[in-house]
Amino acid sequence: MTHYQKLLRIPTTGKSFYNITPKIAAIVAESGVQTGLCTLFLRHTSASLVIQENADPDVLVDLANFMAKLVPESGQYIHDAEGSDDMPAHIRTALTHTSEHIPVNRSQLVLGTWQGIYIWEHRHHSQVRELVVHISA
Repeated sequence: MTHYQKLLRIPTTGKSFYNITPKIAAIVAESGVQTGLCTLFLRHTSASLVIQENADPDVLVDLANFMAKLVPESGQYIHDAEGSDDMPAHIRTALTHTSEHIPVNRSQLVLGTWQGIYIWEHRHHSQVRELVVHISA
């Protein structure tokens, strides 16, 4: 079995979606793996990985608005040592994912036409997020 692994450090500038599809696609191509699986793992508890619509930005706005209503920052949370946005960020991460698996074919990600890979930053302040990209064949 062949394995290829890389650690990416992705800077974020606050609460938003960050399209990382091109970075992941480049690593898959660089790996030389023709047929296999790309596993992504985000090493954080206050940001998420999502595969979502990449054509209409309104989809991402609607997702963010829905999550803000579902997990309000004005809640009465016990954990607030890192700020009022921290516990809601943990809850939002628990409701989404910190890992994704995407098939690889001909050294390319097998994503749907309108799918993109995003880091969903749940905190207000800038962060540097670490993402492990592991490709196996």
